[in-house]
Amino acid sequence: MLILPAIDLREGRCVRLYQGRPEAETIYSTDPVAVARGWEARGARWLHVVDLDGAFAGRPRNMEVIAAIIKGVRIPVQVGGGIRTMESLKALFAAGAARAVLGTVAITNPEIVAEAVARYGDQVAVGIDSREGMVAVEGWAATVEEEALAFAGRMAALGVKRAIFTDISRDGTLQGPNIAATRDMARMSGLKIIASGGIASLDDIRALRDLEKDGVEGAILGRALYNGNFTLEEALAVAGKGD
Repeated sequence: MLILPAIDLREGRCVRLYQGRPEAETIYSTDPVAVARGWEARGARWLHVVDLDGAFAGRPRNMEVIAAIIKGVRIPVQVGGGIRTMESLKALFAAGAARAVLGTVAITNPEIVAEAVARYGDQVAVGIDSREGMVAVEGWAATVEEEALAFAGRMAALGVKRAIFTDISRDGTLQGPNIAATRDMARMSGLKIIASGGIASLDDIRALRDLEKDGVEGAILGRALYNGNFTLEEALAVAGKGD
């Protein structure tokens, strides 16, 4: 199973939020490029970068920092947050991103997703952020009246192959991921799933690894790594250093 250390950007700094709330912020570093290089040096095969300012503003806000991260490492970088137009998507790939994660726009303008998949194929993933089983958008500030599983099915029908699935109630809480919801999403959506939110222990990684047969191919690690609950090396050993 693939392990992706997360670098969440806010005002150019590496931070973590609690349940996606901007007022509940912990600053981990003022040098995100150094953080990215550190994860690469310790064995990371991919990075997951989120433009939090972009997610809240509806357009990319940390592109210079994102471009510097991509340039500063040799491993592929997956980027999300505020990508809601083809122009933003084109700029992101021009900066060297390996994969873009579309979130809010997949609900508000699914035609953009269809166009993006037609043009960029497997380089496009969707973010499925769930609050009590319903889809959350706009940096998790709002919830729409659509079940996350139904939304996943619509994305699969558009040609999307992969989703980053987050149970918002678990994100940044270190309470463990929602294993049941993640399993159901993988089994029922037809999408490859990268799990995110709440992972706090190596046992959580083992539990997600056991869902590989259901379609869970990776896990995004944030606060647990930054707080030192376990090391990246330990996480990679448990996960099997996925490709």
